[in-house]
Parts: sequence; C-alpha cells; structure tokens
Amino acid sequence: MATTQKSSSAKTRRTRRTGRRDPLAITLLKKDHREVEGWFDEYEQLEDDSEKLELFNKIALALKVHTTIEEEIFYPEERADVEEDMLDEAYVEHDGAKKLIAEIEAMKPADQYYDAKVKVLGEYIKHHVKEEEQPGGIFAQAKKGDEDLEAMGERMKARKEELMAEMGGKKPN
Repeated sequence: MATTQKSSSAKTRRTRRTGRRDPLAITLLKKDHREVEGWFDEYEQLEDDSEKLELFNKIALALKVHTTIEEEIFYPEERADVEEDMLDEAYVEHDGAKKLIAEIEAMKPADQYYDAKVKVLGEYIKHHVKEEEQPGGIFAQAKKGDEDLEAMGERMKARKEELMAEMGGKKPN
C-alpha cells in the first residue's frame, strides 16, 4: 500500500511542479480565464448575428465580473507581493478591455468591425492572461507571497456571486 501512495504522489509531482493544487484565489481566476477563452473560440465559429450577440454578452459579463474581483480584491491585496509594474500594467490592460467592451456593446453584430473588435478583444485578453499565468507572472508571485490565497478566494467567490446577480447573470457553478 505504501508503494501505491508513493507512486501516486510521484505522479502528482510530475504533473504539477509544486505537487500541490493552486490556492482557491488562483484557481477561480484561472477557471474564469479558461471559460472566456473557450467562448472566444466558440464565437469564431458563429455566423448568426443573434448567436454572436448572445455569446458576446456572456463574454462581456464574465469579463466585467472578473476584472472587478481582481481590481477590488486580488490586485490590492497582492500589492506587497507582486511587482508594482506588473500590477500597474494589469490595471491599464483592464481599462483598455473595458473601453473595447463598451464600444462593442454600443454596436450590433451586423455593424462593420463588430467581429474584428470581438477578435481583438479576445487577443487582448489572451495576452493579459498570459502575463498573469506565465512563470514569474502575477499568479506565480502571488503564490510566493504572504497573503492567504484560500481566504482571499472565498471573498472573491462571494463577490463574484454578488456581481453576477447585480449585473443580471446567474450564480456561477
């Protein structure tokens, strides 16, 4: 039995460098990233304007909620643990994404540049996610810091549920 446990934990170490799961705060943010990335990929396949609008509205809501929890909870609490320049850039990237979302929301899917703007937003988000998740990035620095990322994750999860309800969405799974 001891050998089974040993090989199981060795296997875990091979798939994850630390041998441990990400703390809740990081897990929640990464889950949001994967969900939105999937929706951008799905959007690329759509041709029907009503389907495009419906999916973009899901993307916009998810991004608004995600940026809010990062800006209200994650970034301020990680100020001491993460390079200041990286957080400053993240705030600026959020601002740029919000402006582009507002532009797209003011349009209709049939309008010229609608699809192009959604595509550029997706590329912008992909770049932002890479900077947060890359080795040495915001998440890696946060995991090495002193903040309790499990407790922070609980606060972020609760705030996300509030925001989803406020903005007309439903509670996350």
